[in-house]
Amino acid sequence: MSSNRRDFLKKAAIGSVGLAFTGGITSVSAKSYSRIIGSNDRLQIAIQGLGRRYGAFLPAIAAKENNVEILYLCDVMKSQRDKAAVEVSKTINHKAVLENDIRKVIDNKNVDAIFMATPDHWHAPGACMAMQAGKHVYLEKPCSHNPEEGKLLVAYQKKYNKVVQMGNQQRSSPQTIEIINEIHGGVIGDVYKAIAFYVNSRGAVPIAVKANPPEGLDWELFQGPAPRKEYTHDTWNYNWHWYGWDYGTAESGNNGTHELDIARWALNVKYPEKVEVYSGKFQHKEDGWNVYDTMEATFRFSNNKTIQWDCQSRNGYNKYGADRGTLIYGSKGSVFVDRSGYKLYDLKGKLIRENISKGIESGNALGGEGVLSTLHTTNFFDTIRGKDTLRSPIEEGAISQMLTHYANISSRINNSFEVDEKTGIIFNREAMKLWSRSYEPGWEIKSV
Repeated sequence: MSSNRRDFLKKAAIGSVGLAFTGGITSVSAKSYSRIIGSNDRLQIAIQGLGRRYGAFLPAIAAKENNVEILYLCDVMKSQRDKAAVEVSKTINHKAVLENDIRKVIDNKNVDAIFMATPDHWHAPGACMAMQAGKHVYLEKPCSHNPEEGKLLVAYQKKYNKVVQMGNQQRSSPQTIEIINEIHGGVIGDVYKAIAFYVNSRGAVPIAVKANPPEGLDWELFQGPAPRKEYTHDTWNYNWHWYGWDYGTAESGNNGTHELDIARWALNVKYPEKVEVYSGKFQHKEDGWNVYDTMEATFRFSNNKTIQWDCQSRNGYNKYGADRGTLIYGSKGSVFVDRSGYKLYDLKGKLIRENISKGIESGNALGGEGVLSTLHTTNFFDTIRGKDTLRSPIEEGAISQMLTHYANISSRINNSFEVDEKTGIIFNREAMKLWSRSYEPGWEIKSV
């Protein structure tokens, strides 16, 4: 790389510091370019977690204009590493190293950025480890397992000055950006309420019973930061979402993150003043699912603004006419927005305008590969290079994630509570006991 090219990239990075954009603020400094790889500024990346989500990153990684190379494919399950190697080879012509232990990947100084698409309990600890080692991070939702981890993520990002994109890809939707800008400009008057909803018809899951880990699974590393326990069938393959709170964050963290983020963005609010939740397990009552499958959460903000989260994991009735999305109400009209686009209505409920671009990320199917993820991933690469600003920087993502944590905590203690709207701290001692979690000794996230 020529000195002129390097100087240009450094100046571009410095120039992006503090730029405001539709989703928040990010900062990129010359430190992001402390090590330029190769004559063409190639980004060398790793993917941790090779389950349902990693394929969504591949189109942007494979695009020649993004100039990216995968150095590692990492997963604690051998069958997933092997399967991913085959799938990746269909679109990418270089061969990545298959690795079991993300710590070995993090230790490799040639890795510039890591995509983290693991179970929830690994997200924040892995991201903090990566940032400390000088890596940029694309962090899948939920960005944290509990409120304290969100605070630590933001602190690590500020200390190590890394680009950290949260994987709530609707922030990169051109249609969503367009209508949120219009809402902020007054197209439906004074906004006062949003309903974020998710509907699915998930079936029964096995009752968790003690069993030997499946062949090829490193159960020790799967647990990682979580306190050690015996393996139970069938935990590792997605059902960890529904088997308590050791690894997952229930449906609010799993899917509510997306719609609640859009609701908060549209209403231009931060932390609520009060949280109220009705929740329970109402379907397939005798199965192994042991968190709520139904939730109605209400977040009350100052200036008489409200966000509601309506979740039906296992009852497929689409009472809002769609399986997921966000409704935003204003003094002059309303908006329905989802990953496909938006519809704008007047006060009589008449459709005024719509901008729809149907895509395979629009519903609640597993995986989520599609144009929004490609846009979001490309935005991550461009921000590392100083050519753009993040659509979902971690300081914004962590605030939205707090809504899911509040809902889960209120559900777990079966009580409402008030919140400090400036700091996000909960005014309830029982609730604050769930502010963090217990970690396996040696895996704690240290304060910075």
